[in-house]
Amino acid sequence: MDIDCLPLVKTGYFSKLICDYVAADTKLKPLYNRFPNIDGFKGQIEEKSKQFTRSQRSVLFGSLIEQYKRINVSKQTNANIELLKEKNTFTVVTGHQLNLFTGPLYFLYKIISTINLTKELKKEFPDQNFVPIYWMATEDHDFDEINYFNFKGLKFQWNKEASGAVGHLPTEGLEEVFALYSKTIGDSKNAQVLKELFENAYLKHDTLTDATRFLANEIFKDYGLVIVDGDDVELKKLLVPYMKKDIFEQTAFKKVSETIEEITQISSDYPVQVNPREINYFYLKDGIRERLVESKGKYAVNDTTITFTKEELVSEMENFPERFSPNVIARPLYQEVILPNLCYIGGGGEIAYWLELKAAFDAMQVTFPILLVRNSALIITEKQADKLERMNISKSDVFLSQNSLINKKIREISNIDIDFAPQKKLLEEQFKEMYALAEKTDKSFLGAVKAQEVKQKKGLDALEKRLLQAQKRKLKDHVVRMTELQNDIFPNQSLQERQLNFSEFYLAYGEALLPMLFKALEPLNLNFTVITQK
Repeated sequence: MDIDCLPLVKTGYFSKLICDYVAADTKLKPLYNRFPNIDGFKGQIEEKSKQFTRSQRSVLFGSLIEQYKRINVSKQTNANIELLKEKNTFTVVTGHQLNLFTGPLYFLYKIISTINLTKELKKEFPDQNFVPIYWMATEDHDFDEINYFNFKGLKFQWNKEASGAVGHLPTEGLEEVFALYSKTIGDSKNAQVLKELFENAYLKHDTLTDATRFLANEIFKDYGLVIVDGDDVELKKLLVPYMKKDIFEQTAFKKVSETIEEITQISSDYPVQVNPREINYFYLKDGIRERLVESKGKYAVNDTTITFTKEELVSEMENFPERFSPNVIARPLYQEVILPNLCYIGGGGEIAYWLELKAAFDAMQVTFPILLVRNSALIITEKQADKLERMNISKSDVFLSQNSLINKKIREISNIDIDFAPQKKLLEEQFKEMYALAEKTDKSFLGAVKAQEVKQKKGLDALEKRLLQAQKRKLKDHVVRMTELQNDIFPNQSLQERQLNFSEFYLAYGEALLPMLFKALEPLNLNFTVITQK
């Protein structure tokens, strides 16, 4: 296995904002607390240790014990849960939707980046403990974003009517998806492992939350991953004071709006990722998850008949905090309130909206975490690597847009100069001497010399034409092969990690897949990773 790194900006797949952030562009400094390097983590540990209380740790520990009641907890994970009671224990978090069978490949990259960072921090700060956390987005309601996964160009989709928080959805109907998937992947040893994993997760658990927890735990249990479900009454009790500030004082709306204005002034090339609302909470009850809205001092649940006075809403929050669900603006704050967290690891889009939030955190007096762009990776198979080598396409070349790649390689290949003008000129010089010789000896031979000259020139013309046609055919074949290869490496002309499911690679590599990725992904190396199999 070869591991190469490429600057994010050279891939063409990351926004200017994210490329500037990983380059530590000073104009972005007001948007974050500390940069993701060892010095940054040293300061973050000191700050978070002063803010996170023993009481918060106790609530977190109790909730995790309850959430893991029906799970076969590994020794590593159980040890990490126990460590969370200690004042010198901190977390590193990544979050993800409850995508069917993990969804795109980068689900693995997020969690592996998180686990690897905790290992790296332990080496640097041996007196502290670091626990990797996967935050399940159980309260999300975008079912269409999570109800499928891709495998070898096929889309396996869970078709059902859905509303409310996806974590509450019963797993009924996934038998059909399992049957189709089982039939497709074959009967190899690795295929049997995948079938068993899918069946045990989705056909033996009642809700999507339970199925996803089982799946993530099964994949990463040997690495001590701790899975947190924020849809928890005890954890949400800790959020109530911040809910009130958001709902009644519009703190997040005001501060995030100011930051968005600041970002647009820094650069017009930085698009707004998410816009805040006056109230950044949904009401969650009886299969609904709808926005809370305020009008003339009354509070209503959008698209329902449910309404509250201010006093009634306060009472509802205090007595039923589980009925309030944070949106994309408020969820990060919730995470940092209930966890002794140092760092959030996310994709480019996630980090872009986190960069809008620091002022809101400051106003809420909650420590803003270090933001780390997750590892991105491209796995090049041995077969693909051989083709790249034969076509003399470098690792950086393969990231070019298709037109740019083709144009570059054609220019390189076409260095062959198929132009016989010099040969024709030399031929004419030679025939001048023959004309002179015929003139001196027998002028009747002039016609024969002329015929021979014409014949040889025609022969050169024919040869030149054939070589040109051959070169054109060669280039056409090369273009077709280059296009097919790049499309194979970048499905739908997108990053592999955004299109393919992990099972496609598990079929090929089996148990070696995770160790390969753990070895290749270095979270504090802020570059794109190219993994080439040999």
